[in-house]
Parts: sequence; structure tokens; C-alpha cells
Amino acid sequence: MSYRTTLGWSLITSGIVTLLLAVLPGSSLFWGILLLVVGIAVFFVRR
Repeated sequence: MSYRTTLGWSLITSGIVTLLLAVLPGSSLFWGILLLVVGIAVFFVRR
């Protein structure tokens, strides 16, 4: 069951991030790297 929940959240998050990258000004590469770093930081803090 947790697999489905994780998959669902992953798809929702990727959709939101895609929309954010389309709306935010500046380079999408910069925002992509920034969001990746924030995601990794959150992952390690929650552990």
C-alpha cells in the first residue's frame, strides 16, 4: 500500500514541479538543481 502512496505523491510532486518550472523566471536548469538540492536536504533531515 505504501508503494502506491509513494508513487502517487511522486507523480503529484513532479506535476507541481513541472508547473513551477514553467512559471518561475530564470533558467529552468537553475531551478531544477535548486529543487533537487532542497529535496535531498528534506530527505536527509526527515531520516
